[in-house]
Amino acid sequence: MTISEIMNKKKNKEKITMLTSYDYSMSRICNEANLDIVLIGDSAATVMLGYDTTRKIGMDEMLTFCKGVANGITRSLVVADMPFGSYYTGKEDSIGNAIKFLRCGCDAVKLEGGQEFIDIIKNFTSFGIPVMGHIGLKPQTTPLYHGYGSQGKTAEGAVKLISEAKALEEAGVFSIVLEKVTSEVSSIISEIIKVPIIGIGCGPHVDGQVLVIHDMLGLYKDIEPKFVKRYLDLAGKIYDAIKEYEDEVKSERFPTEEHTYHMAGEELAKLEKMLKRV
Repeated sequence: MTISEIMNKKKNKEKITMLTSYDYSMSRICNEANLDIVLIGDSAATVMLGYDTTRKIGMDEMLTFCKGVANGITRSLVVADMPFGSYYTGKEDSIGNAIKFLRCGCDAVKLEGGQEFIDIIKNFTSFGIPVMGHIGLKPQTTPLYHGYGSQGKTAEGAVKLISEAKALEEAGVFSIVLEKVTSEVSSIISEIIKVPIIGIGCGPHVDGQVLVIHDMLGLYKDIEPKFVKRYLDLAGKIYDAIKEYEDEVKSERFPTEEHTYHMAGEELAKLEKMLKRV
Protein backbone atom coordinates (compact mmCIF):
# COMPACT_ATOMS: atom_id res chain seq x y z
CA MET A 1 0.00 0.00 0.00
CA THR A 2 1.34 3.42 -0.95
CA ILE A 3 0.51 6.98 0.07
CA SER A 4 -1.08 7.56 -3.33
CA GLU A 5 -3.25 4.46 -2.99
CA ILE A 6 -4.48 5.65 0.40
CA MET A 7 -5.35 9.08 -0.99
CA ASN A 8 -7.08 7.54 -4.01
CA LYS A 9 -9.36 5.53 -1.73
CA LYS A 10 -11.08 8.76 -0.75
CA LYS A 11 -11.52 9.75 -4.39
CA ASN A 12 -12.99 6.32 -5.12
CA LYS A 13 -15.17 6.40 -1.98
CA GLU A 14 -13.50 3.28 -0.57
CA LYS A 15 -13.37 3.09 3.22
CA ILE A 16 -9.88 2.94 4.76
CA THR A 17 -9.10 0.37 7.48
CA MET A 18 -6.47 1.02 10.13
CA LEU A 19 -5.48 -0.64 13.40
CA THR A 20 -2.59 -0.28 15.81
CA SER A 21 0.07 -2.95 16.21
CA TYR A 22 3.20 -3.08 18.33
CA ASP A 23 4.99 -6.32 17.47
CA TYR A 24 5.98 -8.67 14.65
CA SER A 25 3.45 -11.43 15.31
CA MET A 26 0.41 -9.16 15.45
CA SER A 27 1.53 -7.08 12.47
CA ARG A 28 1.83 -10.23 10.35
CA ILE A 29 -1.81 -11.01 11.08
CA CYS A 30 -2.84 -7.44 10.25
CA ASN A 31 -0.90 -7.67 7.01
CA GLU A 32 -2.46 -11.01 6.06
CA ALA A 33 -5.91 -9.55 6.80
CA ASN A 34 -5.20 -6.86 4.18
CA LEU A 35 -5.50 -3.86 6.49
CA ASP A 36 -4.77 -0.65 4.61
CA ILE A 37 -2.74 0.99 7.39
CA VAL A 38 -0.97 -0.37 10.45
CA LEU A 39 -0.20 2.27 13.07
CA ILE A 40 2.50 1.89 15.69
CA GLY A 41 0.62 4.08 18.13
CA ASP A 42 2.00 5.80 21.19
CA SER A 43 -0.90 3.95 22.82
CA ALA A 44 1.84 1.35 23.31
CA ALA A 45 2.57 3.39 26.43
CA THR A 46 -0.60 2.12 28.07
CA VAL A 47 -1.39 -1.24 26.46
CA MET A 48 2.20 -2.53 26.20
CA LEU A 49 4.13 -0.76 28.96
CA GLY A 50 1.42 -0.09 31.54
CA TYR A 51 1.94 3.67 31.76
CA ASP A 52 -1.02 5.82 32.72
CA THR A 53 -0.50 8.27 29.85
CA THR A 54 0.96 8.28 26.35
CA ARG A 55 3.25 11.13 27.38
CA LYS A 56 5.56 8.71 29.19
CA ILE A 57 6.74 6.75 26.15
CA GLY A 58 9.92 7.91 24.41
CA MET A 59 11.76 7.56 21.13
CA ASP A 60 13.79 4.47 22.06
CA GLU A 61 10.72 2.49 23.09
CA MET A 62 8.73 3.56 20.05
CA LEU A 63 11.57 2.66 17.69
CA THR A 64 11.80 -0.83 19.20
CA PHE A 65 8.10 -1.42 18.59
CA CYS A 66 8.46 -0.05 15.05
CA LYS A 67 11.21 -2.49 14.13
CA GLY A 68 9.07 -5.46 15.08
CA VAL A 69 5.99 -4.20 13.26
CA ALA A 70 7.83 -3.22 10.08
CA ASN A 71 9.41 -6.68 9.87
CA GLY A 72 5.95 -8.25 9.74
CA ILE A 73 4.47 -6.04 7.01
CA THR A 74 4.67 -6.62 3.27
CA ARG A 75 1.41 -5.01 2.12
CA SER A 76 -0.05 -2.48 4.58
CA LEU A 77 1.17 1.10 4.92
CA VAL A 78 3.18 1.45 8.15
CA VAL A 79 2.73 4.69 10.10
CA ALA A 80 4.39 5.56 13.42
CA ASP A 81 3.30 7.99 16.09
CA MET A 82 6.00 10.47 17.00
CA PRO A 83 5.94 10.49 20.80
CA PHE A 84 5.33 13.47 23.04
CA GLY A 85 8.17 15.99 22.83
CA SER A 86 9.97 14.36 19.89
CA TYR A 87 9.00 17.13 17.47
CA TYR A 88 8.94 20.04 19.94
CA THR A 89 12.63 20.98 20.00
CA GLY A 90 13.19 22.66 16.64
CA LYS A 91 13.26 21.67 13.00
CA GLU A 92 16.60 19.84 12.97
CA ASP A 93 15.86 17.62 15.97
CA SER A 94 12.36 16.92 14.68
CA ILE A 95 13.61 15.93 11.23
CA GLY A 96 16.25 13.70 12.79
CA ASN A 97 13.67 11.91 14.91
CA ALA A 98 11.32 11.43 11.96
CA ILE A 99 14.14 9.95 9.87
CA LYS A 100 14.79 7.38 12.62
CA PHE A 101 11.27 6.03 12.11
CA LEU A 102 11.72 5.79 8.35
CA ARG A 103 15.00 3.93 8.85
CA CYS A 104 13.14 1.40 11.01
CA GLY A 105 10.90 0.58 8.05
CA CYS A 106 8.00 2.97 8.61
CA ASP A 107 6.42 4.63 5.59
CA ALA A 108 5.16 7.75 7.37
CA VAL A 109 4.92 9.47 10.74
CA LYS A 110 1.89 10.81 12.62
CA LEU A 111 1.96 14.06 14.57
CA GLU A 112 -0.63 15.21 17.09
CA GLY A 113 -1.40 18.90 16.84
CA GLY A 114 -2.86 21.66 14.73
CA GLN A 115 -1.78 25.24 14.05
CA GLU A 116 1.09 25.09 16.52
CA PHE A 117 2.93 22.47 14.44
CA ILE A 118 2.21 23.65 10.91
CA ASP A 119 5.80 24.84 10.34
CA ILE A 120 7.18 21.49 11.54
CA ILE A 121 4.82 19.59 9.25
CA LYS A 122 5.72 21.80 6.28
CA ASN A 123 9.38 21.14 7.02
CA PHE A 124 8.81 17.39 7.09
CA THR A 125 6.87 17.32 3.83
CA SER A 126 9.43 19.57 2.11
CA PHE A 127 12.04 16.88 2.86
CA GLY A 128 9.77 14.16 1.48
CA ILE A 129 8.72 12.75 4.85
CA PRO A 130 5.04 11.68 4.62
CA VAL A 131 2.96 13.02 7.51
CA MET A 132 -0.40 11.95 8.90
CA GLY A 133 -2.04 14.66 10.98
CA HIS A 134 -4.04 14.18 14.18
CA ILE A 135 -6.58 16.64 15.59
CA GLY A 136 -9.66 16.57 17.79
CA LEU A 137 -8.86 14.85 21.06
CA LYS A 138 -5.07 14.76 21.28
CA PRO A 139 -4.15 12.31 24.08
CA GLN A 140 -0.63 13.72 24.43
CA THR A 141 -1.87 17.17 25.44
CA THR A 142 -5.67 17.69 25.46
CA PRO A 143 -6.32 15.95 28.82
CA LEU A 144 -3.91 18.37 30.52
CA TYR A 145 -6.36 21.19 29.91
CA HIS A 146 -9.75 19.79 28.92
CA GLY A 147 -9.96 16.14 29.95
CA TYR A 148 -11.04 13.34 27.61
CA GLY A 149 -14.40 14.70 26.50
CA SER A 150 -15.59 14.69 22.91
CA GLN A 151 -14.62 17.58 20.66
CA GLY A 152 -16.67 19.77 18.33
CA LYS A 153 -19.69 20.13 20.58
CA THR A 154 -20.05 23.87 19.95
CA ALA A 155 -20.14 25.90 16.75
CA GLU A 156 -16.97 27.71 17.83
CA GLY A 157 -15.20 24.43 18.53
CA ALA A 158 -16.30 23.07 15.17
CA VAL A 159 -14.94 26.10 13.31
CA LYS A 160 -11.59 25.71 15.07
CA LEU A 161 -11.37 22.03 14.09
CA ILE A 162 -12.26 22.82 10.47
CA SER A 163 -9.59 25.54 10.40
CA GLU A 164 -7.01 23.13 11.81
CA ALA A 165 -7.91 20.47 9.24
CA LYS A 166 -7.54 23.01 6.42
CA ALA A 167 -4.16 24.14 7.77
CA LEU A 168 -2.92 20.54 7.96
CA GLU A 169 -4.07 19.88 4.40
CA GLU A 170 -2.28 22.99 3.15
CA ALA A 171 0.86 21.93 5.06
CA GLY A 172 0.95 18.73 2.99
CA VAL A 173 -0.36 15.91 5.18
CA PHE A 174 -1.61 12.89 3.23
CA SER A 175 -4.35 12.08 5.74
CA ILE A 176 -5.72 13.19 9.09
CA VAL A 177 -6.78 11.19 12.14
CA LEU A 178 -9.79 12.79 13.78
CA GLU A 179 -10.32 11.63 17.35
CA LYS A 180 -13.51 11.75 19.43
CA VAL A 181 -15.19 14.49 17.40
CA THR A 182 -18.97 14.76 17.05
CA SER A 183 -20.34 12.94 14.03
CA GLU A 184 -21.81 16.12 12.55
CA VAL A 185 -18.51 17.99 12.57
CA SER A 186 -16.58 14.92 11.39
CA SER A 187 -18.89 14.66 8.40
CA ILE A 188 -18.38 18.33 7.51
CA ILE A 189 -14.60 18.00 7.75
CA SER A 190 -14.63 14.89 5.55
CA GLU A 191 -16.62 16.74 2.91
CA ILE A 192 -14.44 19.87 2.95
CA ILE A 193 -10.98 18.31 3.20
CA LYS A 194 -9.55 16.53 0.16
CA VAL A 195 -7.19 14.18 2.02
CA PRO A 196 -8.63 11.11 3.80
CA ILE A 197 -10.12 11.67 7.25
CA ILE A 198 -9.70 8.59 9.45
CA GLY A 199 -11.92 8.63 12.50
CA ILE A 200 -11.72 7.14 15.95
CA GLY A 201 -14.86 7.87 17.90
CA CYS A 202 -16.16 10.13 15.12
CA GLY A 203 -19.09 8.18 13.73
CA PRO A 204 -19.51 6.62 10.28
CA HIS A 205 -19.34 9.69 8.03
CA VAL A 206 -15.56 9.78 7.58
CA ASP A 207 -13.21 8.17 5.05
CA GLY A 208 -11.91 5.41 7.29
CA GLN A 209 -11.74 4.03 10.82
CA VAL A 210 -8.97 3.27 13.29
CA LEU A 211 -9.03 1.47 16.63
CA VAL A 212 -6.44 0.33 19.15
CA ILE A 213 -6.11 -3.38 18.45
CA HIS A 214 -5.99 -4.28 22.15
CA ASP A 215 -9.34 -2.54 22.61
CA MET A 216 -11.18 -4.23 19.75
CA LEU A 217 -9.77 -7.65 20.66
CA GLY A 218 -10.66 -7.28 24.33
CA LEU A 219 -7.05 -7.47 25.50
CA TYR A 220 -7.00 -4.15 27.37
CA LYS A 221 -9.88 -3.43 29.72
CA ASP A 222 -8.49 -0.73 32.02
CA ILE A 223 -10.45 1.81 29.97
CA GLU A 224 -13.52 0.98 27.87
CA PRO A 225 -14.38 3.95 25.60
CA LYS A 226 -17.89 4.22 24.18
CA PHE A 227 -16.55 4.28 20.62
CA VAL A 228 -14.86 0.87 20.87
CA LYS A 229 -16.59 -2.24 19.57
CA ARG A 230 -15.15 -5.41 21.08
CA TYR A 231 -14.96 -8.05 18.37
CA LEU A 232 -13.47 -10.68 20.67
CA ASP A 233 -12.82 -11.33 24.35
CA LEU A 234 -9.24 -12.38 23.70
CA ALA A 235 -8.16 -11.72 27.29
CA GLY A 236 -10.70 -14.29 28.44
CA LYS A 237 -9.55 -16.84 25.88
CA ILE A 238 -5.89 -16.31 26.81
CA TYR A 239 -6.74 -16.69 30.51
CA ASP A 240 -8.55 -19.97 29.83
CA ALA A 241 -5.60 -21.29 27.82
CA ILE A 242 -3.11 -20.37 30.56
CA LYS A 243 -5.24 -22.04 33.23
CA GLU A 244 -5.57 -25.18 31.10
CA TYR A 245 -1.78 -25.25 30.66
CA GLU A 246 -1.25 -24.79 34.40
CA ASP A 247 -3.68 -27.60 35.22
CA GLU A 248 -2.13 -30.01 32.71
CA VAL A 249 1.41 -29.38 33.97
CA LYS A 250 0.42 -29.89 37.59
CA SER A 251 -1.57 -33.03 36.80
CA GLU A 252 1.24 -34.34 34.54
CA ARG A 253 -0.99 -34.39 31.47
CA PHE A 254 1.46 -32.15 29.60
CA PRO A 255 3.78 -32.84 27.90
CA THR A 256 2.56 -36.03 26.24
CA GLU A 257 4.37 -38.38 23.88
CA GLU A 258 3.34 -36.07 21.03
CA HIS A 259 5.53 -33.30 22.43
CA THR A 260 8.53 -35.43 23.47
CA TYR A 261 11.89 -36.24 21.80
CA HIS A 262 13.75 -39.57 22.22
CA MET A 263 17.24 -40.96 21.71
CA ALA A 264 17.70 -43.82 19.29
CA GLY A 265 17.67 -47.19 21.09
CA GLU A 266 21.31 -47.99 20.30
CA GLU A 267 22.44 -44.58 21.56
CA LEU A 268 20.51 -45.07 24.78
CA ALA A 269 22.11 -48.48 25.30
CA LYS A 270 25.53 -46.94 24.61
CA LEU A 271 24.84 -44.19 27.14
CA GLU A 272 23.80 -46.70 29.80
CA LYS A 273 27.09 -48.59 29.36
CA MET A 274 29.06 -45.35 29.58
CA LEU A 275 27.27 -44.31 32.75
CA LYS A 276 28.20 -47.59 34.43
CA ARG A 277 31.86 -46.66 34.00
CA VAL A 278 31.41 -43.22 35.53
